[in-house]
Amino acid sequence: YLGRLPYPKADLDEAGRALAFGQFHDILPGSSIPPAEEAALRLFDFGLEKTSRIKARAFLALAAGQPAAGPDEIPLFVFNPHPFEVERLVEVEFQPAEPNYEGGFLLPSLRDGRGRPVVSQPEKEHCTLSLEWRKRAVFRAALAPFALSRFDCRLDRRAEKPEPGIEPGEDGLYRLGNEELEVLIDARTGLLNRLRCDGRDYLLRGAFEPLVIRDNGDPWGMTVRSFRKRAGAFRPASPRGNASLAGAERGPSMPVRVIEDGPVRTVVEAVLSHRSSFLVHRYKVPKHGTEVEVETRVLWNEKDKMLKLRLPTPFGEGPCLGQAAYGVEEMFGNGDETVSQKWLAVLDGRRSVALTVVKDRIYGADYKRGELRLSLLRSPAYAADPSSGRPLVSQDRFLPRQDQGEHVFRFWLKPGEAASRLAAVDREALVHSEQPYTLSFFPRGSGRAAGPFLELEDDCVQMTAVKRAEDGNDLVLRLFNPTGEARRTALRLLFVRPDDPVRHELEFGPFEVRTLRIDPETGRATETDLLERPLGGGKA
Repeated sequence: YLGRLPYPKADLDEAGRALAFGQFHDILPGSSIPPAEEAALRLFDFGLEKTSRIKARAFLALAAGQPAAGPDEIPLFVFNPHPFEVERLVEVEFQPAEPNYEGGFLLPSLRDGRGRPVVSQPEKEHCTLSLEWRKRAVFRAALAPFALSRFDCRLDRRAEKPEPGIEPGEDGLYRLGNEELEVLIDARTGLLNRLRCDGRDYLLRGAFEPLVIRDNGDPWGMTVRSFRKRAGAFRPASPRGNASLAGAERGPSMPVRVIEDGPVRTVVEAVLSHRSSFLVHRYKVPKHGTEVEVETRVLWNEKDKMLKLRLPTPFGEGPCLGQAAYGVEEMFGNGDETVSQKWLAVLDGRRSVALTVVKDRIYGADYKRGELRLSLLRSPAYAADPSSGRPLVSQDRFLPRQDQGEHVFRFWLKPGEAASRLAAVDREALVHSEQPYTLSFFPRGSGRAAGPFLELEDDCVQMTAVKRAEDGNDLVLRLFNPTGEARRTALRLLFVRPDDPVRHELEFGPFEVRTLRIDPETGRATETDLLERPLGGGKA
C-alpha cells in the first residue's frame, strides 16, 4: 500500500496453512509420537522461514530511502509493527568495519533520528570472538507507530571495558531498582525476595523458585486435574557445576552474580541445579520504569516430572485473571491446572492493585491462595495410555521422554493499580510477542524515505490483523477492545494522505471486535464481519 513491495499473498497463504495444520489437537501440545513431533516442527519452521523472508524484504524496502551513513557512523534501524507508539528496551547487535586490533574497549554511543543522545549500555554479544569485532547495545527508545526508527551509533575508545562492580550486601542480598521500584535478589538462593513498587510489596520471599513436581508417563494427564506434589527442588550450583555448565576450566566462583550493569539496566544471573538438570535465571532490572524481565534457560533431563516456577504474592484473597481468545477469564483458585494465552494477573482482594505477568512460550499455570505457579515443562512418555490397566510404558528398554534438553522462557512482570494494569497489559503482551524488528543496515542514500502507515490514537485498543482483502485490493483491519469497559479511538490512515490523514472515529463496547475494510485510494471504511462480508450498517 506504500508502493514499495508487491503484496506476498501466495507466501502468506502457505505460511498460514502451515500454522493452521499445526494446530491440530494432538500436534500443537506435542502429545503424539516422536516422528509426528519432528514433522510438526518442520512444518512450523517452514512457515517461520516464509514469514522471515517476507519481513526481511519489507524491512529493506522501507529502509531504501534512508540517508547514507556519515563517517564512522553505524546506522541501527528498528521497525515498530504496531499502530501506536511503543516505549521499550531495544537490543541490537552490529558489526564494526574492522576488528579492534588497537586494544582497549569500543563503547557504543547512540543518537536518535533527530540527533539527540540516547541512553545506552553495551552488553555481551552473542559471539565469543577473541577479538572485539561484534557489539551489542541496549537502549530505551520511543518507537513511532507502524514506522521505521533510526539510531546512529559511533564507537568511542575506552582504556578498559566497564565492569559491573555490584556486590551483595552483608545480608547476602542484591538491592536493585530505581525511585519507583525496589528489587531484592538473594545471592545465597538465586531467588527473588522482593518486588516492591511505590512502597507496596507484590512478591514475597523465594519468588521464581523452580519446583520439580511429581508426574507420570501419561502425556495427556487423563487421570489428574492438578500438579502440586513436590518431588525435588533446584539449589544453587556448585563451583564444579558452574564450570561444567559454562564449558570452562574454571567457572564463576559464585552461582549468583551481576553480569551486566549500566545506565539502562542491571542483569543478575543465577545458576541452579537439580540432579542432572540445570536452570539459569537472568533477572533484568531497569534503571527507569517498573517492568522487570526474567529470562529462564532450562537444561531439563528429568523423567516423568514437571517443572514449575513459584511466584508467591501477598494477595491471598484475590483472584487470578488470564488472557483468553479476545477476552479475559478468571482462573481456577484451587490449584487445578489452568490455561491462558499471553498474560496472567494476580489481584488483591479489593481488586485495587495487580501484578501482571506477560509470558512467552508457556500456557499452563495453577493458582491457590495468592501463589501463582507457572508450568514450564513436562517429561512424560510419548502417546502412553493409562486406561488399559497394563504398565504405562515398556520396562525392557530406553524410551524417550518429552520436553528434554534446552528451553528458554521469558517473563515480564509489572506491578501497579489494577484498572490501569488490566487496561495496559494486553497491548504490552502483544508487543512482547510481536517485538520490533531490528537490523544494522547501511542504506545507499537514494530514493524517497517511507512515511508512517497508520495510527491508533488511544492507549488501549489493539489492531490484531492488518492484511489485504481476500477478494480484492482493499485493506482489512481488525480492531479489538481488550477491556470490560467501553472505549473509543481514532484511526488515522496516513498512507492515503500523509499531510492530511483520513480519520475515522470508532467506539467499542466491552471486549468488542470490529473489522474494517478500507479503500486504499480514498480511505473510505466499511465494516464487515470476521469473514469480510459487509455488515448491515455499511459504512463504519
